[in-house]
Amino acid sequence: MKKLFLTLSAAVALTFAANAQTEKGKTILGGTVSYDYSNVKDVDGNDQSFSIIPSVGVFVNDNVAVGLGIGYAWGQDDNGTTKTQAGEFSAAPFARLYKGDGNFKFFGQVSVPMGWGTTKADGDKTGSSARYGVEVAPGFAFFPTEKIGIEFSVRGLYYQNATWKPEGGGDVTSNSFGLDASSFAPRIGLQFYF
Repeated sequence: MKKLFLTLSAAVALTFAANAQTEKGKTILGGTVSYDYSNVKDVDGNDQSFSIIPSVGVFVNDNVAVGLGIGYAWGQDDNGTTKTQAGEFSAAPFARLYKGDGNFKFFGQVSVPMGWGTTKADGDKTGSSARYGVEVAPGFAFFPTEKIGIEFSVRGLYYQNATWKPEGGGDVTSNSFGLDASSFAPRIGLQFYF
């Protein structure tokens, strides 16, 4: 009987702790960091890229958070004769709505990713770029503790407008739109709640 009482007490405490994580006035911290390197055997050159985008949000109402991610991405393509580098500053304001009780909550996030960058070939600037978009991403969060949320989400519905401006003129603009709900490649993240 004593073990049953302790188990029920722990379950109730976890439920109240999880509900308190997404209440008005709380803060959410997270972000992404990535590094990729590729090299083909017996071929000169390599590709590498790095990005860091920390994000912070504030719950303006129970289960409603708004925030901003700001970061930088860099990439290099070295084919053995030419070294091309691209750098981009990015910002992504977002709003998120949580639904559910207990240790599992579903969420929907709307974000507006933007980026501005430059490209260089062997140290000389070859052009600049700008991109603007919008994404609607569904997911769910599991709260194993009061301050940690483990999230699984997909990209969802997205639109992006990108413009490439070469140094010699002749801008190139592209638009992309899609629905990416692949359960085989989910986004997995860790958020901290204070």
